[in-house]
Amino acid sequence: MTTEIILAPRPDLQPAPLFSPTPKAAKRVLEFFTAQINNDHTRKAYLNATRRFAEWCDGRGIGQLAGVQPVHVAAFVKELQGEFSPPTVKQHLAALRMLFDWLVTGHVLDVNPAHAVHGPKYVVKKGKTPVLTADEARELLDSIEIARKTGKPGAEAEEPALVGLRDRALIAVMVYTFARVNAVLQMKVKDYFVQGRRGWVRLHEKGGKEHEVPCHHNLEQYLDEYIAAAGIAGDPDGPLFRTTGRKTGKQHPMWQQDAYRMIQRRAADAGIKTRIGNHTFRATGITAYLKNKGTLEAAQHIANHESPRTTKLYDRRQDEISLDEVEKIAI
Repeated sequence: MTTEIILAPRPDLQPAPLFSPTPKAAKRVLEFFTAQINNDHTRKAYLNATRRFAEWCDGRGIGQLAGVQPVHVAAFVKELQGEFSPPTVKQHLAALRMLFDWLVTGHVLDVNPAHAVHGPKYVVKKGKTPVLTADEARELLDSIEIARKTGKPGAEAEEPALVGLRDRALIAVMVYTFARVNAVLQMKVKDYFVQGRRGWVRLHEKGGKEHEVPCHHNLEQYLDEYIAAAGIAGDPDGPLFRTTGRKTGKQHPMWQQDAYRMIQRRAADAGIKTRIGNHTFRATGITAYLKNKGTLEAAQHIANHESPRTTKLYDRRQDEISLDEVEKIAI
């Protein structure tokens, strides 16, 4: 009888042949993508980057991991610059550096061939996330139908529109707490709670960070109305934002794609032409807060940013100044 554990990774986690010349190397690479990287999005991006490099090497007759040299990594990075944006190229290089470092510390390789390779320069002073004005954000929230009429003409009754109440509450959490969409969608019912006679939300941000933020009075109202209409107050461990279950017959936590489609639909209904996404409301909330004499330090704390430089990327007050100045061109 054997007690040996046999590792059988999912097909989407299988390393490229270049990085698995031996069972030891294959195991080390698998450990990198499972034990070292906790974020699903980062794992997927790094897997794609390493597979693209392996395909590049294969096309140039580089079939041995030990045969990869810094000049090969540099040539790969140079070629990427003709196809992708600088952030994408830098992400590819970061993935290779980290993986090769992991292989060096695991005694699979002697040196890291990506260590001395420089990526493209990229300086960002303003983020690219589309932002709504405070008036547009208010119009969007007010345009969502939160009640509907039922019954026959002449005997009509009004009842809460659950989907509308849910969507309004979800958008409001992102606007008023500057939260990432994934942190909002991961919320349980118990993550909205009362403390000191005020509603608070508990957000589970990336990196395992737990962050608590007091609710704006509008947000408090929206969450209370949604939870009451959904009847989920007695399910503290259930997801706060869930699907209706009309298609499957069972409610499930909303996914990022569900939120994105909902936002596109609600923006179109409100007549908003700006091409917004899930991240728009983070930048919208931060900009509105700073315009009302909020401090950068407080905005950084609410957004749970490590550095104020990250918070500044979401500050779009300068956009309005630029537009005002352009209008002075009296021709």
